[in-house]
Amino acid sequence: MSLIANLAVLTYPEISEFALGPIDVGGFALGIRWYSLAYIAGIMFGWWYIRRLASKPGAAMGVKHIDDFITWAIVGVIAGGRLGYVLFYRPENYLDDPLAIFRLWDGGMSFHGGAIGVILAVIFFSRKHKLELMRVADIVAVVSPVGLFAGRIANFINGELWGRTTDVPWAMVFPTGGPLPRHPSQLYEAMGEGLILFLILMFLYHKTRLAKEMPGVIAGTFYLGYGLTRVLVEFVREPDVGVEHIMGLTRGQLLSVPMFLFAAWLISKGLRYRAAQQAKMKK
Repeated sequence: MSLIANLAVLTYPEISEFALGPIDVGGFALGIRWYSLAYIAGIMFGWWYIRRLASKPGAAMGVKHIDDFITWAIVGVIAGGRLGYVLFYRPENYLDDPLAIFRLWDGGMSFHGGAIGVILAVIFFSRKHKLELMRVADIVAVVSPVGLFAGRIANFINGELWGRTTDVPWAMVFPTGGPLPRHPSQLYEAMGEGLILFLILMFLYHKTRLAKEMPGVIAGTFYLGYGLTRVLVEFVREPDVGVEHIMGLTRGQLLSVPMFLFAAWLISKGLRYRAAQQAKMKK
């Protein structure tokens, strides 16, 4: 064991989970956590970027819609993410204490649940303002990886959701992960579903005609890219305690399967839209 432990060549940078504080108030540690800042950073970037796009001619939505949409998105992310975690990962833990669902500071958010929340928010928002659903979905998809990147970096700072034990040169010993070096799987996800996916979507949106000619394809690419990254990283990520494999798949991999189907549907919508437009031009 000591030989394996000595193979870790990178030192985990122990950083407090609190960016500011904490202070003790009646036995509770109150402060601003990095995880909260990650959500705020993702939302603020999305607000700024979508507002920037909305100011251009032919945008999927107008500047007047932005503040309303951000409200819908925040509700979708938080409510969906929390309920998704409760239902997908820990339903038994909340049966005896349902009020614990509302204790967000205890941690526990699911991307897949948050994704469902945002999808519903985009649908209801688009219908309310009579906007083209697929074009709105494409814009939301482009900014989403930034929030994922910030969230995974926050996971790394918190020393949570680490990977399986390994002897790769970049392995780290996490404070809560035992004495053996592990994959920094949070950083793998931050790069894959965050930075790399963001650059791909930015290229597709700004350097191709997909957003104009095939609305829905960029949103589909986002879900495809996230699902692929999640499935691959799950091979080196330590499964959550108490969450068993199902048919040989981790819970994260299993929940990513519907995302591939949803991505295929979105991409097919874009392809059918272009085919319909081309058919009109030939008449």
